Amino acid sequence: MSEKRRKMHVKTGDTVVIISGKYANFKDKTIGKVLGVSPKEGKVIVEGACMVSKHVKPKKQGERGGIIKTESAIYASKVMLYCPKCQAGRRVRHKTTENGEKIRVCVKCGETI
Repeated sequence: MSEKRRKMHVKTGDTVVIISGKYANFKDKTIGKVLGVSPKEGKVIVEGACMVSKHVKPKKQGERGGIIKTESAIYASKVMLYCPKCQAGRRVRHKTTENGEKIRVCVKCGETI
């Protein structure tokens, strides 16, 4: 059985806003950088969001183990690209430049994201 490749609307390194779910603070929306993308699962890892406690064993002699806080994955449908000009989460439009390069543009203000 062949695996279907899913297209993601965000990439690693993008700045996103969490728009729904447990980690969306509705007074001031959670803004963070995308640390990782998993198209197969349809999930992203956002910096500072969805923090979980992880029990870590020491790998080498002399290294310490313990409980660490780390980011966990959330569904990509819960995040939206952040437009720095609008200072809000916005939908994007794809445009092709004269030299054939595809760029992402904010739907509301037209700023390149």
